[in-house]
Amino acid sequence: MLHEEWRKSSRHGYELYVQQWMPEAKPIKAIVCLAHGSGEHSSRYLNVAKEMTGNGFSVIAFDHYGHGRSEGKRGHFLSLEAALTDTASIIEEAGSKFPGVPIFLYGHSMGGNIALNCALRLQPPIKGLIATSPWLELAFKPPGFKIWLGKKLVKLLPEMHQSTGLKAEDLYRPGNQNAITMVGDPLSHTKITLKAFIEIEEGGQWALQHASQLNVPFLLMHGNADRITSYAASNKLAGQLGERCHFITLEGGYHELHHDIEGQKTIEQIILWMNRQL
Repeated sequence: MLHEEWRKSSRHGYELYVQQWMPEAKPIKAIVCLAHGSGEHSSRYLNVAKEMTGNGFSVIAFDHYGHGRSEGKRGHFLSLEAALTDTASIIEEAGSKFPGVPIFLYGHSMGGNIALNCALRLQPPIKGLIATSPWLELAFKPPGFKIWLGKKLVKLLPEMHQSTGLKAEDLYRPGNQNAITMVGDPLSHTKITLKAFIEIEEGGQWALQHASQLNVPFLLMHGNADRITSYAASNKLAGQLGERCHFITLEGGYHELHHDIEGQKTIEQIILWMNRQL
């Protein structure tokens, strides 16, 4: 597996860290543009990249603003719109580097929200969309007064930090030797600003309300024991889309399906679905 990394100037004036994994054998059958989840970074998908490159796919992943090696206050969003244009620009760059090669957009958790909203609102030239455990709604309901207060404060204190309350044991079940932990990882964090939280929550609701506008094949995967993002919301989304969505329920699956006990199977199912689209 070959590896490259570079810095990319965002249209919004900050720098993003981007990396690419490529199979040593050519030609490349397709590019997978990957959007990671909240509080983590693109290097936590090394196990995904190894499997995909071994099957002829190249993976281009970037660290969101406020995450990993990219610029920005940790856990902050300038706006959901900025996150969507960042994602679209990575797809555009992939198309420029590999003209004529099909592109898939793959997002996990917060990245699943961003990927879905990007496909709906900006309609980039992708062959298909993949979302695992997307943050459309949380698996738990924050107290109503906190949501109300957050919406009042966000205009005054958009960069105010709060803890996500994320617990490592809620991410995935132990047993997968290829899992990459967030514990002790200096590039991971459990912070989110008021603006980021509100933007993601509202983006999830918008995506659920406008899902019928999706015009590309869609693979949706969610574990029904996810303690972080709502399996019920994914199930609702799949129901709205009908045959346009291939929905896979992982029985007993936790949040990070690619790191969970059946992580290998999850990645293989994604690869199988992409091969069918090709």
